[in-house]
This record gives sequence, C-alpha cells and structure tokens, in this order.
Amino acid sequence: MKKSSNTAVTGPPKSDSQLSEKSHKTQSARAAAKIKARKENISAKIIQKAWFIYADKTLFKLLKHTVCAAEYCVAHELLTRVSPVEAALVKDPSMKCKVRFRFGGETFPPFIVFKIFFKNDGHGYKYFSGKDLLKPSSKAVTDAYKIMGERKFYQQIMEDEHYFQKFKIADRMDVVTVKDYMQYCSLLDDTPASSGGKNNQWRRLNLGNIPKTMMMYDIVDYAESGVISNRLQKEMKYLVQKPLTEAMRQHQLEVVSKVRCPCITTIRPFYQPWEEQGKAKHLGRRSKQAQKKVEKMKKAYMAAKQDKASSKEAQADRFEGKEKVIFSRPSFEILAIEDSSSDTKLDKEERELFAWYQDLYVKQSSLF
Repeated sequence: MKKSSNTAVTGPPKSDSQLSEKSHKTQSARAAAKIKARKENISAKIIQKAWFIYADKTLFKLLKHTVCAAEYCVAHELLTRVSPVEAALVKDPSMKCKVRFRFGGETFPPFIVFKIFFKNDGHGYKYFSGKDLLKPSSKAVTDAYKIMGERKFYQQIMEDEHYFQKFKIADRMDVVTVKDYMQYCSLLDDTPASSGGKNNQWRRLNLGNIPKTMMMYDIVDYAESGVISNRLQKEMKYLVQKPLTEAMRQHQLEVVSKVRCPCITTIRPFYQPWEEQGKAKHLGRRSKQAQKKVEKMKKAYMAAKQDKASSKEAQADRFEGKEKVIFSRPSFEILAIEDSSSDTKLDKEERELFAWYQDLYVKQSSLF
C-alpha cells in the first residue's frame, strides 16, 4: 500500500456563497466602525465648539468689566501713562472733557480703544492749529522749537513734507481754486489732531499703557496671548457671574481696577547667627545611641556653664564690698589708691587722722 500524502483534507471545500457571506460581514463591520468613528468625531467637534463659545463668552465678560472699570474708575491714571499732557487737560474742570473706552477690531477678541470728547453745550467747536497761528518769521516758532526739542520739531517738519508730497495740497498757501479748497478741507477732516487736523480718532490702548499691578493687565494679556495668570484664575469665577445688585457690580469693577502691591518674597540668608543655628531642627532620624551621646554632651556643657556663672558671681560678691580711696594733690596728681572694705568700720584714731589731713589740705589750697 502507498503511504498517504501529508496534505490531509479536514472537511469539504467552502462554496462561493459562504465566502460572499464572510466578505459581506467584514464590509458591514468596517462600515459600522467608520460610522461610529464619524459620529465620535462629530460629537467631539460639537463639544469643542461649545467649549470655544463658552471661553469666548467668558473672555468677553472680562473685557466688558475692563472697559467699564477703565472708563469709570481709572480713566485719568491710564491717560497719564498714554499722554501726560492730555491727562492734565482732562483733569482741568474748565475744559469739560470726557474719556470714552470702546471695543475695536474686525476679529475676536477685540482690542480696547479710547477717545477724548469735549462738551461744547451746543456752541460748536473751534480748532486751533499751530501751523495756522504760528508764522515762520515770528518769535513763537523759535519758542516752540525750544519747548518741543530738536528731534520732535524736525519730525513735525518731515511729516508736513510727506503730506505735501502725497496730496500736493496740505496748507492754505497751496489753495488756488475751489476744488483745492475742498480737497484741503477733506484732508483736515482726515488728519489727526496731533498733526494739525480735525480728526479726533479712536486710539488703541496697548498692554504697556496698563499698570501691571491691576487686574486689567492680566485680562488684556489673556485676550492677546491666551495665557491666564494665577491671580486672574482665582478671581475669574466671581467676575464671570452676572451682577445681581449695583453693589456687586461696583465691587467687580473695584476688583478689576484695584492696584495691588506686588508680593515681596523674603530671601533667607546663607549665613545664620549661632543663636538661630541652635534652634534649627535636624532632619532625618538618629539612633538611640547618638541621642544619648548628644544629651550627655548637653548636660556636661550646661554644668560647665553653670560653674563658670557661679564663680563669676562669687568674684563679683567679693569685689562688691570693696571701696577705693584716691589720694591726690591740688595739681590733680594721684599719690596712692587704697581699697577699703565697707563692712569694717574706721577706728577713732583713723578718723582723727583723716580730719587732720583734710584740714591740712584746705590750708595748703588756700595758700596757693
């Protein structure tokens, strides 16, 4: 008999219908996995979008508190950092000026802008420009040059030359026709007041114009960089809440505009006096034998210290009862020094001798 081959058939061969069913199951499983992944991706996007909306609303509430606090609480302080000259004019009650803060920008988050308004009570505005009032041949130009400084004066001249090269009509002397006059008036309306125009434009409030000790700095920094500080994170839960009363609203504005002193960290010196070194606690564990040795050394040191203290007290008691008697001449030359005990009493003869010497000393001093 011939031996059977190694390839043994365990069962009947699979038909085409069975293979098609198996491939159909795998395809359906892959489709279900794709549908599940797509649903998970959609749900993740929905959660992410909701979180971004919540973060934007929170940031807008913080920025709204910042604008309100800047306008009603610290307007003069911020304007002092931006332009001290304008801050002095705004503080003058006769000028009747008001500083307004608003949002600006085309994208979120917005930036903060400000403008200075002047109340005219319906009397109209009157603009004063140094280019119109100061004539080139007058002494006022030299005084302005001294006040402004060389650098700022030349910068103003270069700016005027730039406007003339760009628009060709930048001064009253350039006006010839009615068209030139209309072009000159439109240029004045568009030119900012710092350059001699009439445009009171909105100016941006930068991060460098806000003191770092205020919460406003942390809010603006969070809006620009997206990094939240520890101080803002502690107060955010309270600042995001909707104010129920006017007192709560005022307190929120106070928290945003309050000037806080920077925390001063105390640095411990490397060298410690010997008194503080003894008070320092040793870290780690010690064996019982080491502890006993330390206690014995402490007792021996304290006993020696007490013996020294007692000996010093005894010596002090000995010298305490002694008195010194100094004998001197009228010329303040010391003859002798004698120690006498306070406990022993002078005898009668010694007292008489002392009285005789005293009388003799008085007579000799009267002769000199």
